[in-house]
Amino acid sequence: MSQRSASVTRNTLETQISVSVNLDGTGQCKLDTGLPFLEHMLDQVARHGLVDIEITAKGDLHIDAHHTVEDIGIALGQAMAKAWGDKVGVRRYGNAYVPLDEALTRVVIDLSGRPGLEMFIDFTRARIGDFDVDLFYEFFQGFVNHAGATLHIDNLRGKNAHHQAETAFKAFGRALRMAVEMDPRMANITPSTKGTLTEKK
Repeated sequence: MSQRSASVTRNTLETQISVSVNLDGTGQCKLDTGLPFLEHMLDQVARHGLVDIEITAKGDLHIDAHHTVEDIGIALGQAMAKAWGDKVGVRRYGNAYVPLDEALTRVVIDLSGRPGLEMFIDFTRARIGDFDVDLFYEFFQGFVNHAGATLHIDNLRGKNAHHQAETAFKAFGRALRMAVEMDPRMANITPSTKGTLTEKK
């Protein structure tokens, strides 16, 4: 594994989750979560972000998917933060617009050290298959809280809920790819006037 790789394990009474990431990967994805549609979305993040992601999760799905989805977001955020470390030399900011037929979503991310989520997706239906679309917010909120990232997700248009979700995750992957990319002009430099991106203020 490269220097910009990390693994975390999160065990609670509700979920048991293991996550490994490699920021300098090729988009490989290995998932075992019991949530097929979320896995489809996470595969988009890996492929479009060129980040290798491996996740195994066992949760209280007999109740509902809320705890499992949220805790996967938390653990993924923890692994990402561990992998990018002090963020010296990274671009820090990333953005992407991704269309899928009638749907179009914009995602902007800042590896600011300050967790924040602004997500505006007016899903055209409440469920995609048996997946509750409300849980996407819980996933991203868990991610930003533990990655220490500021994330804006705006679905600009869309009629098909599957397309709305898929454009959001594809754009998230591409924005993340840009933000974590090493900038040769920023070698040994922290991209902040504060001199640090590790303080959560």
